[in-house]
Amino acid sequence: MGKNAQDLAKDYDEEIIFRSRYPSVPIPDLLLPDFVLKDAESYAENVAFIDAATKKSYTYGEVARDVRRSSKALRSLGMRTGHVIVVVLPNVVEYGIVALGIMGGGGVFSGANPSSHSSEIKKQVELAGATLIITDDKTYNKVSELGLPVVIVGEERVPGTILWDELLEAGERASNSMIESVVTQDDLCALPFSSGTTGLSKGVMLTHRNIVANLCSTLFSVGPDLIGKVTILGLIPYFHIYGLTGILCATLKNKGKVVVMGRYDLSTVLKALIEHEVTFAPIVPPILLGLVKHPIAEDIAKLQLRSVMSAAAPLAPEIYEEFQRRFPQVVVQEAYGMTEHSCITLTHGDPRKGHHTAKKRSVGYILPNLEVKFIDPDTGRSLPTDTPGEICVRSQCVMKGYYKNEAETAQTIDEQGWLHTGDIGYIDKEGDVFIVDRMKELIKYKGFQVAPAELEGILLGHPSVVDAAVVGLPDEEAGEIPGANVVMSKDAKESEEDMMNYVANNVAHYKKVRVLHFVDTIPKSPSGKIMRRLIKEKMLESIAKSATN
Repeated sequence: MGKNAQDLAKDYDEEIIFRSRYPSVPIPDLLLPDFVLKDAESYAENVAFIDAATKKSYTYGEVARDVRRSSKALRSLGMRTGHVIVVVLPNVVEYGIVALGIMGGGGVFSGANPSSHSSEIKKQVELAGATLIITDDKTYNKVSELGLPVVIVGEERVPGTILWDELLEAGERASNSMIESVVTQDDLCALPFSSGTTGLSKGVMLTHRNIVANLCSTLFSVGPDLIGKVTILGLIPYFHIYGLTGILCATLKNKGKVVVMGRYDLSTVLKALIEHEVTFAPIVPPILLGLVKHPIAEDIAKLQLRSVMSAAAPLAPEIYEEFQRRFPQVVVQEAYGMTEHSCITLTHGDPRKGHHTAKKRSVGYILPNLEVKFIDPDTGRSLPTDTPGEICVRSQCVMKGYYKNEAETAQTIDEQGWLHTGDIGYIDKEGDVFIVDRMKELIKYKGFQVAPAELEGILLGHPSVVDAAVVGLPDEEAGEIPGANVVMSKDAKESEEDMMNYVANNVAHYKKVRVLHFVDTIPKSPSGKIMRRLIKEKMLESIAKSATN
């Protein structure tokens, strides 16, 4: 493995394209449910999903049976190949069965956030052209007026709806002709909604092949010694691509166990990690921050955790270092991915198998079957190593496009099949990739680029800071200035001015935070991403109010 990144780059018509240092991996011609449940009968008695609190569980035998039954039952209800079914559920043990049952019958699974406002769910249902909704009794009131048939998961009967368990029983009685539909790998299987690179929510068309290809690339380093052995924390929302592909599908493929958790709360997460002997936890930076910043009882020694994977948002170096100090036995890996690429795009391998170990702070290296280039956002020219540019990816994981939105699709996937991610990063000479920031989040101060993630990392390094977010605020003279919202610890003595001086002492002049407000919380999406637009609006409102006083 002596190749460096320059050797891995191919020059096509002056384009600098980087490829994986590892050989291509085959992609079997299977539908996603068949791919992840292959060999399930050999693990029939193993637990696939267990609820962290209630201990309700499903074995691999039960999962395979119920996926088959639900596919037949949904066909008997009129679902046909290409029909979209919107699933509005929290993380529950049935979630993976529901999603794969839809896909197995030729339907298209579209997960929605159950905590969304009813108007947002209505918008997704209408944009997706859904024919059926699957939800629970607690969320039913948000979908009851949409005029579509509703299936309820759980034991509470709701008038005018169908119970999931009764649907499964009907599937058992339905004839096999009900699922004799022609479904191919190129048919859609999922329609998650993503803000993409332009901010407005759009349906991302993912085929069976897209997600199977993604799993083949991301799981290439998992050896037979780990099959059936890993217990994974299932806390990321399953309607999010990270939850669907990275937790549910990846764990089923490896015959591991998912400890299902619906809501984040530090004490319950710790309890679940210990009680269920979780070995691998894919989480988002706010959860890592919680583990680092909160006082933790002595029973931390009982943790079986071997590794955590952080994704969905940049991980500040300060949090990384502090976590490593606190949990030296736990390997921290960062991954990078996006909905439009079916989930993980770059990650780390297994050093025990001779795989390259990416450097700290890197999001890993280029996976098998992927091509990556870094382009100058202004000229479109591809760039060499150690030169930040927009990350572009080309592979069989790239979405088919945005649903009924050709204009946005053309802006995101170019004629050569390159997916333009909207993220700025670079590759070093050893082939490790580093993310700088979102292109649209970079602050342009007098022409200088300032990365919010860098300033957030500095703020989080201060002992009195619990959380922080940085946004660009419009400024007549500079174009934009960095503004920060900071959550301080209860016993903090520092003023807002003290915190601005602290940052100023650690950065170049143009990176200084020019406005800083103390706040109670930083608003974040369910997947852990900072809601910068909301923060920006509130800061501008506050500035306008103080200007008029």
